[in-house]
Amino acid sequence: MSGAVTKSVHDFDPLDEVLRPPIDETEQDRVIRQAQEAEARRVSQAIDDSIRAEKQAQKKKGIVRLLLLGQSESGKSTTLRHFQKLYTPTAFHEERILWRSVIQLNIVRSVRTILDALSDLRLPTLDSGGEDSDDGGANIPQELEMLQMRLTPLRHIEALLIAKLIPPSEDEAASVIGSSAISAYHSHRSRSSERSWRAQEVFVRPGATWKGALAKSTRSRPVSLGTTGMQTRDEAQEVIHSCSYDIMALWTDRLVREVLRRRKIRLEESPGFFLNDLDRVTALNYTPNDDDVLRARLKTVGVSEYRCEMEAVAGRESGTEWRIVDVGGSRSQVPTWVPFFDDVDAIIFLAPISSFDQVLAEDRSVNRLEDSVLLWKAVCSNKLLANVDLVLFLNKCDILDAKLTSGIRLSKYVRSYGDRPNDMETASKYFRSKFSAIHREYSPLPRKFYGFCTTVTDTNTTAGILASVRDMVVRRHLKQSRLL
Repeated sequence: MSGAVTKSVHDFDPLDEVLRPPIDETEQDRVIRQAQEAEARRVSQAIDDSIRAEKQAQKKKGIVRLLLLGQSESGKSTTLRHFQKLYTPTAFHEERILWRSVIQLNIVRSVRTILDALSDLRLPTLDSGGEDSDDGGANIPQELEMLQMRLTPLRHIEALLIAKLIPPSEDEAASVIGSSAISAYHSHRSRSSERSWRAQEVFVRPGATWKGALAKSTRSRPVSLGTTGMQTRDEAQEVIHSCSYDIMALWTDRLVREVLRRRKIRLEESPGFFLNDLDRVTALNYTPNDDDVLRARLKTVGVSEYRCEMEAVAGRESGTEWRIVDVGGSRSQVPTWVPFFDDVDAIIFLAPISSFDQVLAEDRSVNRLEDSVLLWKAVCSNKLLANVDLVLFLNKCDILDAKLTSGIRLSKYVRSYGDRPNDMETASKYFRSKFSAIHREYSPLPRKFYGFCTTVTDTNTTAGILASVRDMVVRRHLKQSRLL
């Protein structure tokens, strides 16, 4: 065989074929090509310089970038609302009425969860010594069946509310998993089967789109003369008000509570729970207060940047622009976090420690607390964030306290907890030490640990914590901008 040299496939560079000058290139063509390449490099360098200059200008202008991270239902959106309430109160208060539709949907969803539990299970008899009845029937008492029938108007109200939040003319119409409720409303079809009223998660894209849709629908409502003067009619509120007695009867029924207990459905611990406030929130003239807005549940997906200019509050300076990035927390959205790590001033990471006995909705083989720990490790170890302050919110401490007080043993789910006292103070210290150890071990560079036990629906406590976080972030931002 001849001694010809064969080029290895590993030596082949596909870019060579693209970048190599044409074989028949003339001297004139070469001069033109080189001039074009030089111009392309100049434009690219100018773009890079412009980006760097813009970042420097943002720092000098006082623009602070804050990233909110954590798994789904960890409290990110509630934390954002707290920032808005504390530092942009005028805009926050102007939008409170828009949250009434969200709270209405929360109420309807809670009712539907109960009705689904009743229709899916054989109803256990309470006089069976604590064991489920073995008879094959679903012995739903007649009074509960009557309640179910009287509450059927809420199906229409749910579809109406979803249609208001997610207009069919927008891309977000696809944001309802299953989207049967939207189809039912916009096509004006009624569905009689119980299966058509199954709890599908409703979500919106972050940002002001859904608020704009609600504001538009509110302005278009007919006006009636109410007891307090001219009032805008709200069909959803009127129907929920008319059903309020039946909703209360359903929620307080002893048999219903037993079914929920056996199915381990803890509505009181769920975001957007208002069944204990029915007298107030179902009133015809109901307007949400600040706490209602913070407690309301509206799932968001995707990533969105909120821009807000701080108002002068409690003697603090105004004019600082904050850009708060709210990042989706479901497992499929975690890969979208990394592009937002660049040029961030601080990260608030929310870990709901009350979820030690729960699993992920998207992967029921994964414990929610374990998932938070893994996410925290990934954030701490990320080299792009080596110089970024990480602020940890061990969130939902009120729910953790309620669970431990009710007798649920933390050590049953967290083996390393051992025989420590099963109380809130001990458990919170344990979790704080564990997350602090991860922060210390996995951070690429030494940095201070900021950890808080929080209940972000607790206005007063969270306000103090966020004020501390705000001051810390601003000081670091000014230092990096060489203004301190």
